[in-house]
Amino acid sequence: MRRALLVTVGALFVLYPALRPWQDETLADGAAAAMGSPLWVASHSLAMLGFILLPAVPIVFAWHEKRGRRTLVSAAIVLWLGVGLVLPYYGAEAFALNAVATLGGTDLIAVSDSIRFGPVQGLSFLAGLLLVAAGAVLTAAGLAKSHPWWLGVAFAAGFVLFGPQFAGPPAVRVAHGVLVGIGCLLLAGARSGEGRDDLALEQLDA
Repeated sequence: MRRALLVTVGALFVLYPALRPWQDETLADGAAAAMGSPLWVASHSLAMLGFILLPAVPIVFAWHEKRGRRTLVSAAIVLWLGVGLVLPYYGAEAFALNAVATLGGTDLIAVSDSIRFGPVQGLSFLAGLLLVAAGAVLTAAGLAKSHPWWLGVAFAAGFVLFGPQFAGPPAVRVAHGVLVGIGCLLLAGARSGEGRDDLALEQLDA
């Protein structure tokens, strides 16, 4: 179950930028072609599904691990709150912009800027991304208590960089998706209960 979850989450975040249309959205024709494409809705929907599944990652580890369990549960809570703030923004991106682009007859760039950069949605999205980043770091910290310290580094880095990668060109954003996928695959390969023998020895010595 854990491996299937992590492979699925990784694949969703890899496919999101890989399938997303990358026309020049600063031009009216480019914005209409990108946002009006079925792939626009599909790719953003994959990202939303990835975010929905994300809080389950620390939970499935907490279910099996004794060391770091509190940290992992805290990570799940922080991720859950962050995802709750991120999803409305992604929903507007996926569905509202696609509907406006498909219907036509309006200034798509002005509408998209209004939807994307309004103060309430902008702050909500930023707060959500910061919480997701914090939750991913907490996940890595919790795993480090019973696994090699480097195991969760790529996973945490992928979500810490989730906000900054939006400023990059398409190649950077696709590479970022691959980074998240690698982070998830590394976690998928982790063995349950690593470090428990050490814990048992510590208890015997005590």
